[in-house]
Amino acid sequence: MKIPKRKLFLFIIFAYVAFSLYAAYNVFFSNKIISRVHRVVKKEAGPSGGVRDGGAAAVLADEWNPWEDEQVEYNSDLNKKREAFKQHMARIEKNKPKRYKVQIWGKAAIGLYLWEHILEGPLNPTDKVAQWREGELQSGKIDFSFYTGPAVVQGHVPLDMNSLVVVLNGREEQKVAYSTRWLEHVQALVHSHTVSHVAAVLLGNEHCNNDWIGPYLKRNGGFVDLLFLVYDSPWVNDRDVFQWPLGVATYRQFPMVRPNAEMITSERPYLCNFLGTVYKNSSRETLMQVLKQSGLEKDCITSAREKWLPQETAESLKRYQTSLAQSELTLCPVGVNTECYRIYEACSYGSVPVVEDVLTPGTCAAGASSPMRLLKAAGAPFVFISDWRELPAILEKERGMSQEQRVDRRRRLLEWYATFRQQMKERFTEVIEENFFKSG
Repeated sequence: MKIPKRKLFLFIIFAYVAFSLYAAYNVFFSNKIISRVHRVVKKEAGPSGGVRDGGAAAVLADEWNPWEDEQVEYNSDLNKKREAFKQHMARIEKNKPKRYKVQIWGKAAIGLYLWEHILEGPLNPTDKVAQWREGELQSGKIDFSFYTGPAVVQGHVPLDMNSLVVVLNGREEQKVAYSTRWLEHVQALVHSHTVSHVAAVLLGNEHCNNDWIGPYLKRNGGFVDLLFLVYDSPWVNDRDVFQWPLGVATYRQFPMVRPNAEMITSERPYLCNFLGTVYKNSSRETLMQVLKQSGLEKDCITSAREKWLPQETAESLKRYQTSLAQSELTLCPVGVNTECYRIYEACSYGSVPVVEDVLTPGTCAAGASSPMRLLKAAGAPFVFISDWRELPAILEKERGMSQEQRVDRRRRLLEWYATFRQQMKERFTEVIEENFFKSG
C-alpha cells in the first residue's frame, strides 16, 4: 500500500520531536547515571534516621581512581627514599671533620712572625704600614682569622667566635702597661660570656721577669688558658705554658724570605758578618777585638755602632740583608739575652749562625739545655761557642771547605728552618685544639 507523502513527512516530524523530548528529559530531569569509573558515597543514617555527619543532606562523592593503590604504594616508596636520603646526609654531617674558629689579635710585632712566618697566612692589604690588616687561613681543624695594625683597637674588632689568641709585648714597663689594658679588655669579654677560651702569645722580658701576667693565668685564678712565652722561662711546663721562638725583627720590617736556587748555590764572597750595636764591656767588644787582631776584618762584613737604633731605614735594611746573603756565617754575640733576632734572620738566608752559648743575667731557666733550649731541642744546625777567641780556628776551618760542602750545608740549614717553622705551626694548632675544643 502506498503511504501518502504527507503522512510520511508528519510521522518523521513526530518521531524527531518525540526523540528530542526524550533526550531533553534525560539530560535535565533524570538522576545521574553511575558509570563504571565512578562510585557513590552513600549517606549513612544515624540512630535517629538522620545523617551521621551532623545532618548534612548532601551526598558526598569523589572520583574513583583505578590506579589509586599503585599511587599510594608509589608515594610510600618515595617517602621511604626521602627519609633514607635525610639519614644519609645526617650521617655525612655527623662524620664530617668538625671545624673550629679562633681569632688572633696581633698587638705586638711578634704577631706578624706568628701569622706570616709560622702559620704562613696572607695579609690584606699587603702594605706593611697600613693601619688595619687582616687575613684568614686553615690549620688542622681550626679556621684562624687575624687582625693587626694601629687601627685594631678595643671594642672595634668584629668578634664572631668565642675563642681568642692575643699577641702581646711584655719586654718593658711601657709595653706591659699597654698589654695589661688589652688583657683587661679580654677579661671583660670573658665575664660577659662573649669569649670562652683565651690564649696569649707573649714576647717576654729578656731577663724572664714576667710576674705581671701571672694573675691572669687560669692556674692562678685568671682567665688565660694558655701562654706561649718567648725565652727560656722557668714557667714553661708544656701543659699551660709553652716556649715560643723569638723570630725575626718584624718591627724593623724584616720580611718573609723565600729561598731560591741562587741563594743556595751562589759563591758567597765573605766568610762571616756582624752588623750591630757594640755595648761597653760586653762580649761584643771582645768579638770586634778578635776580628781586628787576627786580621779577619777583610774576610767578614762588619759594621759596629755604639747605640742601639729601634728602626731600620730602607737603605740599612737592604745592606743588612745583603750581608746575610753574601756571608757563609753570621756571628751572633749575646745581648741582653742569648736568643736574638739575628739567629732567625741568618737562617732565612742560609747563613749559619755562630752563637755565643752562654747564659745571661736574670731569672731565665739555667738547665743543661739552656740557653735557647727550644732551638737546641729542634736540632738547630748552628755553630755554638763559649768564647769569641775560638773564632779564628772556626774561620780557618771555613776556608778549607769546598763550594759543594757549603752548598750542601746551606740547603740543610734552609730545610731545617722550614721544618722548624712547620713544627711550631703544628704545635701551636694542636695545643689550641686540645685545650680549647677537646670536649667539642
